[in-house]
Amino acid sequence: MAKHDVEGGSFSAKDYHDPPPAPLIDAEELTQWSFYRALIAEFIATLLFLYITVLTVIGYKSQTDVTAGGDLCGGVGILGIAWAFGGMIFILVYCTAGISGGHINPAVTFGLFLARKVSLIRAIMYMVAQCLGAICGVGLVKAFQKAYYHRYGGGANELSEGYSTGVGLGAEIIGTFVLVYTVFSATDPKRNARDSHVPVLAPLPIGFAVFMVHLATIPVTGTGINPARSFGAAVIYNKEKAWDDHWIFWVGPFIGAAIAAFYHQFILRAGAAKALGSFRSNPTI
Repeated sequence: MAKHDVEGGSFSAKDYHDPPPAPLIDAEELTQWSFYRALIAEFIATLLFLYITVLTVIGYKSQTDVTAGGDLCGGVGILGIAWAFGGMIFILVYCTAGISGGHINPAVTFGLFLARKVSLIRAIMYMVAQCLGAICGVGLVKAFQKAYYHRYGGGANELSEGYSTGVGLGAEIIGTFVLVYTVFSATDPKRNARDSHVPVLAPLPIGFAVFMVHLATIPVTGTGINPARSFGAAVIYNKEKAWDDHWIFWVGPFIGAAIAAFYHQFILRAGAAKALGSFRSNPTI
């Protein structure tokens, strides 16, 4: 191990080796219990995520509905909604990271697949589990609070009035880029080895990224940045407005995730330079 001097002492940096890329198709995964355990973890995590966050959204709308005796200044507000989404991601990523990686989002899974962190089979099955979990989570909200659920929009993502489709798509692309870029940075094994003297709790910056993006984009699209979240709410609510611009909440996050994967792997990690063999990135930077 290499030793580095820092103010007040020294620390030992961990040895670093790039993990091998995941195979494109790994049929052997289908024979392993750990694979199915990871699918269950993704399903349950996404179910809990949608249940808590959609309940928060509906609760806020009911508390601020003046026609039903609410107070415009009541409820948790946009800040509280953003905390609900960011806080749940922090909790659930912390709980499931050691089992499934704690994706809880098809866009995150897609970005990690492009970076060869997961196989195609695992990526597809994760997305299926996440979407089913989202549907079940919103279904529980509807079952427990049916009257409020229909009255206050079912927590479905919709493009807000006054915003064009292009603006909504851009908000989803940039918001998802922030999230997936944070995921790559917080879980980068090279960074963990190089900065081993600086403890990093990966779920924390990921949760904060979700929180900050919600603050910025709730007024525009209600904040998707997670196709499973948008899909689950749209399926259970199943009203025309929820489906009108639904494609934005798939295309935007997938584009944002792809850009984040490219930026981190090929620019910051100099993957393109390594592939071309034109120069080597400086390991001390």
